[in-house]
Amino acid sequence: MIEKAVLKSFNSIDYTATIMLNGSYKTPMGKVTVAHSITSAAMIGGRQVAVLFYDGYNSKDAVIIAVYD
Repeated sequence: MIEKAVLKSFNSIDYTATIMLNGSYKTPMGKVTVAHSITSAAMIGGRQVAVLFYDGYNSKDAVIIAVYD
């Protein structure tokens, strides 16, 4: 399943991000893996991201696959 989210922060060392799923205004989801095909320069807080979930809404089984405005 692919969901839309807002990028809150990005860690370029371990290539993970903290995101807020659209419609979820309370709890951010942290340590979400970012695809290495996305440059670190594109990972600016406030941008929209597409997140691919392999197992429900488990952040350990998710990857950010796109960044857009």
